[in-house]
Amino acid sequence: MTAQPNPQYAPAPPPSRPLGVALLAVLVGLYGFLLFLGGLLVLAGVAVSHFLGVPSGFAGLGSFALGLVVFIVGLIILGLAVGLWHLRMWALVLTLLFVIFELISFGLAGAFVSLGFILAFILFIYLLAVHRHFR
Repeated sequence: MTAQPNPQYAPAPPPSRPLGVALLAVLVGLYGFLLFLGGLLVLAGVAVSHFLGVPSGFAGLGSFALGLVVFIVGLIILGLAVGLWHLRMWALVLTLLFVIFELISFGLAGAFVSLGFILAFILFIYLLAVHRHFR
């Protein structure tokens, strides 16, 4: 005779990932990957020009700094995409803060009826509506 599992103590099923959050995670991941790749290409270009002995002076240092910043921001955004995909609360909070920043930016520019403002507002409302899926 085998013991039957007690449904009262069965583990809770994992939360389902809303389609909009999955789509957002993929788009944010693509954006982060493109930033990461762009920063990497700038860093590679600076390294190759330095290796070939092309005089660059401060422009080379500025290009290196810009490439490094873009590279690091790309990595951070890729991490945010992974957090959204895995429904982490910290990723939701960071995404909401970013959307709030975008709404404020559009508001300061007086672009309340622009497509960007409307999409950011819809995204903000949507993320608030699905916040229960995050842990």
